[in-house]
Amino acid sequence: MRTGKNDISGWLGQPAGRAGWAVLALVLGALVVQTGRLTSDGGMDNAIVVRAARSWLAGGDPYDDPHFLYFPSAVVAAVPQALLPQSALRAVVPLTVAGLLMLGWGCALRLHGVALGSRLAVLGPTGLAVCFAPFGHLVRLGNWTVTAAVALPLCLLLAHRGRWLTAGAVLGAAVALKPLLAPAALLFLFAGRWRALAAAVLVPSLASGAAALLMPDPAGFFTRTLPFLLGGDDGFVRLYEASPAAVLPRLGVPAPLAQGAAVLAAGAGVLCARLRWRRGGPGPLRYAETAAGLMLSAFLVSRPSYDHYLLVVVPLLLAGLPYGGSVTRRPGFWVALVPQLPGVSWPWLEAGVRRAFKDAVTLGVLAATVAVHGRGCGVPRDGGVRSLPAARTLEADSSTG
Repeated sequence: MRTGKNDISGWLGQPAGRAGWAVLALVLGALVVQTGRLTSDGGMDNAIVVRAARSWLAGGDPYDDPHFLYFPSAVVAAVPQALLPQSALRAVVPLTVAGLLMLGWGCALRLHGVALGSRLAVLGPTGLAVCFAPFGHLVRLGNWTVTAAVALPLCLLLAHRGRWLTAGAVLGAAVALKPLLAPAALLFLFAGRWRALAAAVLVPSLASGAAALLMPDPAGFFTRTLPFLLGGDDGFVRLYEASPAAVLPRLGVPAPLAQGAAVLAAGAGVLCARLRWRRGGPGPLRYAETAAGLMLSAFLVSRPSYDHYLLVVVPLLLAGLPYGGSVTRRPGFWVALVPQLPGVSWPWLEAGVRRAFKDAVTLGVLAATVAVHGRGCGVPRDGGVRSLPAARTLEADSSTG
C-alpha cells in the first residue's frame, strides 16, 4: 500500500507477531469458554431456532413460538443442532459463532486487500472483542446474525472480483437462514447486475418454499411471523430494540411520529448509499460503504433491530482503515462506538433494559456518518483511496465480469 511513512496504514499492514496472535486466541478463548459455562444450550437466541427444529421433528409447528422469526428453511438448517445433546451445544455453538466472526473478518480483509497475517488482522477482532460490547453479546446469544456477518463480506469480495452471480447466490443463501441481509440486494440493483439479483431472490424463495411444504402450516411465516415483525407488539423485545421507531416512544415521542422519522432517515440513507455507489472510485471502499449504508438504513426502520446487528457492518468498515478515503477516517465512526465500551457505566442507563438507548445512539451516529460520507462531503472524487496493487487488479476484473 502506497502510504507515507507517518501514515498508520503502513504500520497496520506489517506482519503481526506471535504475541498478538496469542492475545487474540486468549481473548476469544475466554469468551467462548465463559459462554459455555453460563449457557446450557449455546445461547438464548440459538436455542429459539433449535427448539423450533425440535418441535418440527416432533410433529409440531415451529411458528407456535412467536419469537421464531426465520424462514422455514432455517428450521431445516437447524436440524443437525436439534439432534445434538445440550452438553455438546454449549461448547459447539459459541466456538462456531466465534469462528464464523473470524471468517467474516478474513473476508473483509481480503476485500480490502489487507494481508491475513497483518497487524490489522489481529488488532481488529481483538479490539472488537474487548472494546465493542455487541461482539460479546452475539457470541453469548448464539444469534444467527453471525451468518450475515460472514455472508456480506464474502458476497462483496466475490462481487469485487467480478463473480456477481456467485455473490448473489451467497446473499440468497444467507437470507434463507435469516432475512437480515435482504436490503443488501439493492447493491445488485445499483450495479445493474440482474442475474445476481435474481439469484439473491430465487435461492431463498426456492429453499423456503420447499421447506414450507414440510411444515404443518406452510404459510405460518406470512400469517404469524410477518404480522409480528410489522407490528412489533412484543413488550419484552421492544426493551432491547435500537431502532428510532422503538426508542423514541420510550422517550415520550408519539409512535406515528417516531415511525415516520425512522422511515425518512432510512430513505435518506438509501439515497446516500446510491450516491456512494455512483461516486465510484478505485478500490473496494465503494462496495463496502455502499453495502454498509444500505444495511444501516434498514436497521433504522426494521423491527426488531438489535445491537449485535452492528457486527454485520462494523468489521466490514473497520477492515478498510488503511485506506485514506475510508469512512473509518471520520471522527463520527469512532464516536459512534463509544457507547458500546464495556465497563463504562453511563448515568441513568445502568439497567439492562435501558441498553437500547446506547444502542440507538451508536446506530444513529454510525448511520449518519456513513450517509454523509456517501454523499461525498469532504471526500475527493476518487474517494482518496490509496489502494493496494491487488485491489486495483480486482477492480479491473470486476469491470469485465
